[in-house]
Amino acid sequence: MKLTIDGIVTEVACGERLLDIVRRLGLDSADLKTRPLAANISGETFTLNYVPLREQALPSGQRVAMRRAMRAANGEVSLLRYDTARGNRVYERTMLFVFLLAMRKLYPGTRVRINYAVGAGLFSTVGDGVKLSQQDVDRIKSAMREIVNADLTLERKRLEIDDAIDFFSSDGQEDKVRLLRYRRFAYFDVYRQDDYVDYFYGEMAPSTGYASVFDLQAQKGGLLLLRPSAADPNKPAGHVSLPRLSGVFSESEEWGRLMHCTVVADLNDMVLSGDVRTLIRVNEALHEKRFAQLADEIIDRGARAVVIAGPSSSGKTTSANRLCTQLRVHGKTPVLVSLDNYYLDRNQLKPGPDGQFDLEDIATLDIPQFQEDLTRLMRGEEVELPLFDFVRQQRCDKGQRIHIDESAPLVIEGLHGLNPMLLPDAVDKKLIFRLYVSALTTLNLDDHNRVPTTYLRLLRRMVRDNETRGASIERTLSMWDSVRAGEEKWIFPFQEDADAIFNTTLIYEPAVLKKHIFPLLGAVPPESPYFDDARSIVKFLNYFVEANVEDEIPPTSILREFIGGNTFYR
Repeated sequence: MKLTIDGIVTEVACGERLLDIVRRLGLDSADLKTRPLAANISGETFTLNYVPLREQALPSGQRVAMRRAMRAANGEVSLLRYDTARGNRVYERTMLFVFLLAMRKLYPGTRVRINYAVGAGLFSTVGDGVKLSQQDVDRIKSAMREIVNADLTLERKRLEIDDAIDFFSSDGQEDKVRLLRYRRFAYFDVYRQDDYVDYFYGEMAPSTGYASVFDLQAQKGGLLLLRPSAADPNKPAGHVSLPRLSGVFSESEEWGRLMHCTVVADLNDMVLSGDVRTLIRVNEALHEKRFAQLADEIIDRGARAVVIAGPSSSGKTTSANRLCTQLRVHGKTPVLVSLDNYYLDRNQLKPGPDGQFDLEDIATLDIPQFQEDLTRLMRGEEVELPLFDFVRQQRCDKGQRIHIDESAPLVIEGLHGLNPMLLPDAVDKKLIFRLYVSALTTLNLDDHNRVPTTYLRLLRRMVRDNETRGASIERTLSMWDSVRAGEEKWIFPFQEDADAIFNTTLIYEPAVLKKHIFPLLGAVPPESPYFDDARSIVKFLNYFVEANVEDEIPPTSILREFIGGNTFYR
C-alpha cells in the first residue's frame, strides 16, 4: 500500500513504523534542525512509533487495514521538526521525560515539580526546597546523558483509568491521581520506559536518544533545564538572567499557595464545593493591592508618564484603567493614551511576502509623531493626539486635544511601550515609569505538566475575538504564530527593562473561560489545519470543572476584558 511522506510516495509494509519509513527514505538526521520528531496526520500529532498499516482480525480471516487517521489523511503524512510549534513541544516533553527518569534513578521517592518556563529554561524544584550542589547537578546531567546515549524506546501504552489511578497512587504520584479523578474518559495513555511510567499530555519522540541537546544549571531554590537554542537547535540555549520575570513567577507561586490553589485539582475542588467564590474575591483583592502598590511607586518616583506594554491578550487596557483609578486615589487626574491610535494608515504599510500586514511590527506606528507629541506634552504644551478608525483602517480627520501637568500624568498603553525606539531623546527618562504586564500562570496540571503561559493568553484572545469581532477559532489560530513571532522580536526582549512587572493572571479564569470557548473548539472540523491545536486545547480544558460564577467577577476585573461586562469600556 502506498503512502506519501513529506511529498515522497512510497510503498509501506504492514507493521512498519513511521520511523522505519523515515529512515528507509533517508529523511532521518542527527541534525536537530532537520530531524523528524513526530508526524502530522490529518491534523493530529502522532509519534513516529505509529504503525500506519496493521493486520485486522475479521470473521473471514486476517487482512491488512489502514489506520483511521491514515484513511482520513488519504495516506498523506507531514513530518514535524523542531522549527515547528508542535515539534518544539514534542522535543520538550521528551527532554522532560529524560530529566525525570534521571531524577527517579538518582533520587527515588523525591518529589520533582516542573514549575514554569523562564527564558529558554524550565525551572523545577526538588523535594521540599532541597538545595543541590554543583556536584549534584553534574551527576544529574551525567545520568541524563547516559539515558540519551542508550536511546531507549519510549513505549506508549493505554491504561484503563482505574488502573492508571491505582498505578500512580502506588507510585506516590498523588498529584496525578487527583487530576485523573476529573478525567472524563475511561482510558489514559502513558509513556513507559522500564518501570518508569509518566505522561506529558501530548506525543513524544520515539526514543530518549532524540533529546540530545540540553543543559542543566543550579538555580536559587531549584534547577534550570535549558532547551535547545532557537538560533542553533544543535546547541543548548545559554542562560540569560531574568530577575524581574523570575521574581514575578515566584510571587505568583506564593499567591497560589496563599489561596491553596497550585494545581488544577485544587481549583476543581473549589468549584465543586463553592469555595471558588472566595478564591475569586481573594485573587481580585491581590490584584487590587498590587495596582495600589504600583501607584505608590509611580507617585514616589514623581513620574509624569507611565508606559504599559505587554504581549497580546495580557490585559493592558484594563490594567491601564485600574492603574488610573489608583492614581486618582493620590489626587491625580491621569490621561489615558493608546498607542493603537498611532497606527499608520494601512495604505502606508508594506505587506509581507504572504500579502498580509505584520501588525506586530513597530514600523506600523507613526513613531516620529508620537515622539513629537510626547515631547510637547512633557513641556506642558497642548497637543492634538491622533485617533485611528479601525473600521476604515486609517486615521480620523480630527483627534483629541489634551494638556497635562504634574497633577495629570500620562498613562500610555500598547504593545511597544517598552521599546526604546519609542521614547524621544528630549524627554528625561527618569520621569517615565515603565510597566510590563503579562499573563504568567503558575497553575499546573500536575507536578510534571505546567500550563504554558501562552495557552492562557490564547484562550483569552479566542474568547475575545469571537465575542467582540465574531472571529472563528480557526481565524484566531491562523494569526497566532505571527503574533507569537512578533512578541519574540518586539516585546519579550524589553521586558526586563521595565521598572515593574505585573502578572495579570487570575488563577480561576480557565474554569470561567471554558464555558465561552468549549463549544467553539468542538466546531473545528477534523479536516481543518487547526484541528490538532483545537483538539489539544479541548484535552487541556477537559481537566477543568466549569465554573458558572460570572456574577462574582467584578466589573473592573481583567477577565472582563475578554468575557465582556467591563465597565471601563461603557
